[in-house]
Amino acid sequence: MRGSNEFLVRAPTLEDGARIWRIAADSGVLDTNSSYAYLLWCRDFADTSAVVEIDGKVGGFVIGYLRPQQPGTFFVWQVAVDETYRGRGLGGAMLDSLMDGLAGQGVSTLETTVSPDNAASTAMFAALARRRGALLTARPLFDPGHFPDGHEPEHLFRIATAIDQEVGR
Repeated sequence: MRGSNEFLVRAPTLEDGARIWRIAADSGVLDTNSSYAYLLWCRDFADTSAVVEIDGKVGGFVIGYLRPQQPGTFFVWQVAVDETYRGRGLGGAMLDSLMDGLAGQGVSTLETTVSPDNAASTAMFAALARRRGALLTARPLFDPGHFPDGHEPEHLFRIATAIDQEVGR
């Protein structure tokens, strides 16, 4: 049996959908999608998503997709780790695993959006850029007026190598 410090990063399955939804709902910071949406992520976007399993239990997830207009760009929709397992670098481990796997498909850029007050996500993506020797740029993408529900602004974070930044990939 694996110890509590060991974990496995793997693609999600349909059976993980309910747990992923629960982690998102319990996060306190994510916009929780419908449970149906998480099942679709597990079915249709398993190649661009990941879960982290600890002692046989899903403890976190990353869901994302390849941008249709820029197939070399991986867009991260959500990252969440169950409160029990936070502070262990699991979000970064899932992102590294996904980027390593997607690199063979020509993916060299990661994009995501982060609200300005989300210090944990900002730190996680900054650390990811440092580990990968890449540049992180941030710019406003959506302001509160874009949202019908009083949502905070979202900044676009882009992590890419210097060459990818120059050519706008």
